[in-house]
Amino acid sequence: MSFWNNFLIAAGMVRGFYWLVLCFVVVALGLFVYLPQERGRIRNAMLLFALSLAGLLAAATLLSLGMAESTAYRWVRWSALFVESLAIINLVSVLVFDVALEAVRLKPPRIMRDLLSALAYIVVAINLLSRSGVDLTGIVATSAVITLIVGFSLADTLGNVMGGMALQMERTIRVGDWVRIEALEGQVKEISWRQTSIETREWDTVVIPNSVLMKGQVTLLGHRLGEPQQQRRWIYFNVDFRYSPALVIDAVETTLQGESIAHVAQQPAPHCLLLDFKDSYATYAARYWLTDLALPDPTDSGVRARIYYALRRANIPLSIPARTHFVSNENETRRERKQQQEIERRAEKLRHVELFDTLTEDEWEEMAAHLHVAPFMRGETITRQGAQAHWLYIITMGEAEVRVAVNGTSEKVAILHEGNFFGEMGMMTGEPRAATVVALTDVECYRLDKESFQRILRRRPELAEDISHVLARRRVELEELRGELTEEAMRLQLQHAQGALLTRIRNFFKLNDD
Repeated sequence: MSFWNNFLIAAGMVRGFYWLVLCFVVVALGLFVYLPQERGRIRNAMLLFALSLAGLLAAATLLSLGMAESTAYRWVRWSALFVESLAIINLVSVLVFDVALEAVRLKPPRIMRDLLSALAYIVVAINLLSRSGVDLTGIVATSAVITLIVGFSLADTLGNVMGGMALQMERTIRVGDWVRIEALEGQVKEISWRQTSIETREWDTVVIPNSVLMKGQVTLLGHRLGEPQQQRRWIYFNVDFRYSPALVIDAVETTLQGESIAHVAQQPAPHCLLLDFKDSYATYAARYWLTDLALPDPTDSGVRARIYYALRRANIPLSIPARTHFVSNENETRRERKQQQEIERRAEKLRHVELFDTLTEDEWEEMAAHLHVAPFMRGETITRQGAQAHWLYIITMGEAEVRVAVNGTSEKVAILHEGNFFGEMGMMTGEPRAATVVALTDVECYRLDKESFQRILRRRPELAEDISHVLARRRVELEELRGELTEEAMRLQLQHAQGALLTRIRNFFKLNDD
């Protein structure tokens, strides 16, 4: 008998062995290309299959030497067929779990694949032993004693294995969940047979035996049935009793709910609460819901910065402990001198605002005394298109971007720098904001409201005409940027805008009543 026939006899497949090899190679290569994440398992299956072929060659050699009844031939052949079965089972598990079940959107726990594969290994091993003429009765009796001894010696390990099986079958804790175990917080990265690996925010990996997880209390962070993964965070701050809770809460909620903040949920919306009264201050808390549980500290920092700038704009300082004492050499003359210097500095800013070119020195200083400091942090919206606000802003530090909504999309139309002003239409005519202005850097502005300018305008109503010319030109320029006007229409609009704006200014400031 030829060596090749002996090889087929050892393989146990005289007719279909060629197709088995061909199918295995084709499927393995296809999965290797299609599933790069499983290439390690596929590569191992191919190596096992190649090893089984080598074992079958050795068995065929022994058969050619007339050793068909020898113990060496039977064990070499059994080992080769068992390794071949392992290779086929591993490849089939990839085909079933990563292709077939994935196609129907089923993702059973990893431990189910391992259990089914282990069961298949046992069935194949017993079947091959039985076909090789091995008496399984003695093996079963001996294995019972061995199992008893192993059970006592490996009680903890078996507890961990059973815990791992329970965790993966019940799917109470899943890979990707954020958990708290006593003082430890982290994200579950792997649940294996014996242990669960948790990666902390410090990039440390903590390995916890599964039996410990089953016995202790585990908190799933931000986990609610049927809801997105969000965790509520608290930001505490203190404000002096001199400022009413209504003003504090309104200032904080307006800024937190106005412009979206990275990793802060829009629903439920952030809000502010008055928590307690202390000796010299009231304690508040801003609450928001964190959407990325890996970034609590950076998000807390961003929310604190928003609160700080919002309180500064509202002229509400954070509280200073009552026991703090400041000593300075201060007198009335020095205070007046400092106040006058500040007014002169503000008046100098107003001189560069085209809208107020025709004001006198006294009027500039009068208006400077009514300016309010309004700081904004980078990314905050200073004004929003369509909003009602009767304020004019003058940038004293930083840069801001002007955006206009055109056909449903927001387009950048200008960059504002120190000395630029905006919001003049809202202050002079009461119109809604024509554009959105967003701080590109930390920005400080002076804010002037309608009431502060009304006193000057009532004394000199003729200023309304000069201002209307400036407003008309700026309005036409903005509409040109929006693409709403042709060149001819722009000329016509400029001719009529000034008169219409003058009328609106007089009506808004009630100059016609004088």
